[in-house]
Amino acid sequence: MTTISILGLGAMGTALANALLDAGHAVTVWNRTPGKDEALVSRGARRAQTPAEAIAASELVVICLVDYAGVETMLASAEKELSGRVVANLTTGTPKQARALAAWVEAQGAAYVDGGIMAVPPMIGTPASFIFYSGNQPAFERHKAALEAFGDAVYVGPDAGAAPLNDIALLGILDGILSGYLHAAALIRASGGTAEGFTPLARRWAESMISLFPDLAKQIDSGDYRAEGGSNLAMQAAAMDQMVEAARDEGVDPVLIEPMRALIHQRVADGFGTDDSAGVIELLFLNGRGKR
Repeated sequence: MTTISILGLGAMGTALANALLDAGHAVTVWNRTPGKDEALVSRGARRAQTPAEAIAASELVVICLVDYAGVETMLASAEKELSGRVVANLTTGTPKQARALAAWVEAQGAAYVDGGIMAVPPMIGTPASFIFYSGNQPAFERHKAALEAFGDAVYVGPDAGAAPLNDIALLGILDGILSGYLHAAALIRASGGTAEGFTPLARRWAESMISLFPDLAKQIDSGDYRAEGGSNLAMQAAAMDQMVEAARDEGVDPVLIEPMRALIHQRVADGFGTDDSAGVIELLFLNGRGKR
């Protein structure tokens, strides 16, 4: 049985602690604000009075705070206790922040694993939950069984920044889907329809479009964006113009779809009107990174 400390008992941290208790682990908990640990202590968790006490209590230290600044401040107050521990930081942040924190933690003699949680608190411990991990692979493998109490543990590489990178990438897909859905629902409501009535059609269409991802991936990785029988960018530019015009006619601001329209028109203007939509990716890279 692995001894595990959870530092940070917001909604997510509490869900993580409960999942570990459900799995039979010895759990120590700490939270900056007193009182949030009472239900966990009643279930058998041990209360730590300070971060240093929590870290000293366990071989695996799981952190889930609001931001990396809080993590850094908290760990700095307990740096003497870090040596020999495995720190699994599940706080949301950027790849750059994860790499910097990993270097600092490892300089204190601890192993660092970063995590990106792809779930909301009620999903933790269920088959629907999965978490990206990156960083020290031996440390991850040693504690993988314990980490799987939270959900499927998916290791994505030794670069500590890989887990938050994958996390942010998937959240970007969510934002795109949400933007498209809100625009569509606004059109339907503006014309007197209901979002509930429209949603079954939206779901069917979205599932069909997601099936195109593997083909898009091949184009992106190969750099061959030639449209093979589908709508090329010139055709899509005309369609986007109609979408914007229709939105305004119906009293809906096209602000959510205008950015993609602008990129498609730019790609056409650059001479790639016969390409497929995947070619738009070439306009997204800054400072030459990723650009062909």
